[in-house]
Amino acid sequence: MFIFLVIVVLTALAFDFTNGFHDTANAMATSIATKALSPKAAVTLCAVLNLVGAFLSVEVALTVTTAVIRIQTSTGGVRPELVTDGGFNILLILLAGLAGAIIWNVLTWLWGLPSSSSHALFGGLVGATIAGLGFNEVKWFGEGASLGGVVGKVAIPALLSPLIAVIVSAIGTRLVFAITNGVNQYYRETGFRWGQIGTASLVSLSHGTNDAQKTMGIVTLALIASGHWDDLHSIPFWVKLACALAIAAGTYIGGWRIIRTMGHGLVEISSPQGMAAEASSAAVILASSQLGFALSTTHVATGSIMGTGIGIGAKVRWSVAGKMLFAWLTTFPAAGLIGALMYLIGNAIGGPVGAFTVFGLLGAIACGFYVISRRNRISSANVNEEWKEDA
Repeated sequence: MFIFLVIVVLTALAFDFTNGFHDTANAMATSIATKALSPKAAVTLCAVLNLVGAFLSVEVALTVTTAVIRIQTSTGGVRPELVTDGGFNILLILLAGLAGAIIWNVLTWLWGLPSSSSHALFGGLVGATIAGLGFNEVKWFGEGASLGGVVGKVAIPALLSPLIAVIVSAIGTRLVFAITNGVNQYYRETGFRWGQIGTASLVSLSHGTNDAQKTMGIVTLALIASGHWDDLHSIPFWVKLACALAIAAGTYIGGWRIIRTMGHGLVEISSPQGMAAEASSAAVILASSQLGFALSTTHVATGSIMGTGIGIGAKVRWSVAGKMLFAWLTTFPAAGLIGALMYLIGNAIGGPVGAFTVFGLLGAIACGFYVISRRNRISSANVNEEWKEDA
């Protein structure tokens, strides 16, 4: 059983790694596009600040631990029937859910689409939970009148956060251009490039605060299910450290395919727009992290970039925006279906062999997608090339 727990933890850290390179664009796409930072400097700065941000709060991690699967009794303890088999079934659910999230993350990265790693994670977990325990064992709502569960902590923030980001970013961009009207364009661009370094850093910090915690919550849930942890209100330090390092490493790799889409595919961004977008994203993400809302930083960042174009009437490539919207709408159910399928495969085979089979399938599929990506490589060397409409 301990080996199974290790597999789940390693898979969770692998998800955290994909989350890092999948979401680097959220913080650094605009800074790279406007050349405020070189590509390598941008991902290095983002990695360091993601590492630091992961230690600033645990509210989102605790949300993930308690808001998806019904693991608690009415008194707050862990339901004993869920751990009577050493937590094997819960661990298989977590493994299958993580597999669904990773496969969807790597697939959308291959397509260059900034989908939500958060929704992939929650979708995978919900799908695997329904397959393993039933529909009613998903914690859809909070207790009583509280705003909790998947609906309150995930679905509602998913709908509201990009809209709020668009509005805040559009207003901010219009104000920036109004205030700096008449300033020489060269000095305006140069000055705002320096400002972008600060705002991009703030987004990176807030991304670590929100996204790294989701994996912390999954690992803690695995520890609870296997009987190695029993505190539903705190996270072990080694879990914080491991997840922080994993997301920082993934961020440093740089998800260049998605950085290119967000930096050039949606709106051609100037430095004032970039600073307004990043400041708006950071404000929304940090506020949500403190409230324990496990929102999608990708939705927020994309909404902010779109808002900068709307704010000044710039050209928005709506065909690209439509593909992003498609990815947004399909992420949760697609990852859920993959997670459910992975659970059914592992459960049908049974025992440790079933778990190893799921782990092996995940590795084979992810490696296959990576091999396909080499046919059309995007890296720091060509990430700022002119966007082509059929890209």
